[in-house]
Amino acid sequence: MTETQTDPPAQPVVRSGRTPRWSWIWLVPLLAVVMGASLVASYWLRTGPTITIRFETAQDLVAGQTKLRYRDVVVGMVKDIDVTEDRDGVLVHVQLDSKNAKYITQKSAHFWVVRPRFTLNGISGLGTLVSGAYLSVDVEEPYDPDAQTYQFKGLETPPEITGGREGTRYVLQARDLGSLEIGSSIYYRRVVVGRVIGYHLSDTGTAVNIQVFVDAPYDRFVTEDARFWNVSGINVRLSPEGLSLRTGSLGAVLGGGLAFGRANEGSSLEAGDMPMAKPNSLFTLFDTQEAAMADPDGIPFPIEMHFDQSVRGLKVGAIVDFRGLELGKVVDIDLEYDPETQRFYARVRADLYPLRFADAYRSLLTEDPERKLDGKLLKPLIRHGLRAQMRPANLLSGQQFIALDFFPDAEPVDAPLPGSSPILIPTTPGNFDQLQQQVTRIVTRIDSIPFDDIGQSLDESLKAMRVLLQKFDGQLLPQASGALKSARQSLDQIGKALGPKAPVIGNLQESLGELTRAARALRALADYLQAHPESLVRGHPSDTLH
Repeated sequence: MTETQTDPPAQPVVRSGRTPRWSWIWLVPLLAVVMGASLVASYWLRTGPTITIRFETAQDLVAGQTKLRYRDVVVGMVKDIDVTEDRDGVLVHVQLDSKNAKYITQKSAHFWVVRPRFTLNGISGLGTLVSGAYLSVDVEEPYDPDAQTYQFKGLETPPEITGGREGTRYVLQARDLGSLEIGSSIYYRRVVVGRVIGYHLSDTGTAVNIQVFVDAPYDRFVTEDARFWNVSGINVRLSPEGLSLRTGSLGAVLGGGLAFGRANEGSSLEAGDMPMAKPNSLFTLFDTQEAAMADPDGIPFPIEMHFDQSVRGLKVGAIVDFRGLELGKVVDIDLEYDPETQRFYARVRADLYPLRFADAYRSLLTEDPERKLDGKLLKPLIRHGLRAQMRPANLLSGQQFIALDFFPDAEPVDAPLPGSSPILIPTTPGNFDQLQQQVTRIVTRIDSIPFDDIGQSLDESLKAMRVLLQKFDGQLLPQASGALKSARQSLDQIGKALGPKAPVIGNLQESLGELTRAARALRALADYLQAHPESLVRGHPSDTLH
């Protein structure tokens, strides 16, 4: 303890403090900042431009929910929906993904709303009943960096043909649309090979141009000589030949349809050997297959006819016939007034097809390269008695048609000048009209008979006869009765004188008996002389005694 107390106390050891360090807790906000920056950068890299699509209505579209799809791949999202300034539609703002933006922002892009649609051609968009409506886009042309735009007009109905679908477009020209609509099928030998994709009126408004699309490889059957015709609905036709009924497939009956075929089906060339029609080629759409497959008629030339009688039963489209051959059709019927004669008449216009005149037209065609053949062709025919006449086509329906025929007894008329249009064809009353005129003349003659005078004379004659009968009954009848009684008494006396017991009758009977016996003796003498003619010379031989 002494040593312990004598030792000096221990000195404290002073150590310097540690170097300050970063704590691990600071990594949490750092990581949050990095992740936020990466998310912002990723969103910035993935987010493309915003496009604006104009629709008539925003039905089934919801901002922040409705997606934009291209071939069922999400390529954007509806960001906002506004009403246009003119309040005539809505503007849908769509945020695109940057990866696909350059392909979608092309001028050829088409946008539409996919929702359930029920049409005669089928049902589409049933999947949206669960997932909801969405926007769809289709781009036909390849990417062009100089053709980008951010303003579009949306389609109210989905396009029938989407980009990338192989096939060929054509244009059909028809008088009217009929029962066709977008999506109507196109048939080749009753196989669906295409669709109707659009239609619009021609520039003149006299026809309808119908855009069709034929899928590959069937488009190779659309050759340069192809003919298209309508197979829509049920075609019921009442013609002079009778009632005809023609129908296509059930789809064509409900939703309309077209069909096509080659004009020269009997040709030895196969369809693949014929040159294909070029894209957007123009074809004529015929009403029936018969009209489509008929031989070409050439450019028609107009004629005109004036009828003084009724044209009831004559309709536009009625045939113009020449001895059983159809030369044309009636195109117009009007009522006109002639101030010179102060009478109304029916003006009927028709088109005649020159190629149906066969060699007569072809011979004139070589003489006149300008084809002013209307007057040249018909002038000699009219000079020889060619006239137009209405005749009944169907007695049940009362339909009429125009018949061109020769009437040698027809009154001569001035033939048309060559090149004049339309050609005026003289007319003659029909058989029924002639019969009607004859009946009218008979009725006129009957009306000219003085029935009143005849009736008055007949009445006076009957009165005179009544007076005569009264005189006969009062004066002549009693005298006639007395004369009859006297005649009866005379006849009774004659009967008594001629009775069987009357002496005159008895003497008459005896005389008749004597005459009978004399006749017998003469007959015996004749027989003897015939057997012994020598007795006339020798006399009767003496009797021989034995």
